Amino acid sequence: MDRRIVTGEQIPSRHQEAGFAVWNRFAAVNDEFIPIHMDDEAGRAAGYDGAFGMGYLQWSLLHNVVRDWAGDDGRITAMTCTFRGPSLKGRTIEAGGIVTEVREEADGVVVELDVWTRTEDGSVLAPGTARVVFP
Repeated sequence: MDRRIVTGEQIPSRHQEAGFAVWNRFAAVNDEFIPIHMDDEAGRAAGYDGAFGMGYLQWSLLHNVVRDWAGDDGRITAMTCTFRGPSLKGRTIEAGGIVTEVREEADGVVVELDVWTRTEDGSVLAPGTARVVFP
């Protein structure tokens, strides 16, 4: 491995505005045109302030930030997240992470990360973990 990764290293984050334009593109690719993601009344009927984004969109954002950080050499071997809050329309969602452990194993350098999506006020929507192995 050519780069030095250390515990506490922040991985570059990605920001996305939550709203119908992003949700419609995601829904088109995943055939996920569900009323709670497309209609404010349906979102309110489900107990939220209005329509809200797909959980798998947050999952995709997490994968994208880890993949971008890991580069071509890193192999994502595990990833988890727990959905704790909705991405409401008009909010800015950040996906990011931090290195929590670096260790040598037979396969290479194993890097454990805490990852998350959160809103601009710091409310965590989907905390999780990831493991990346570098040769």
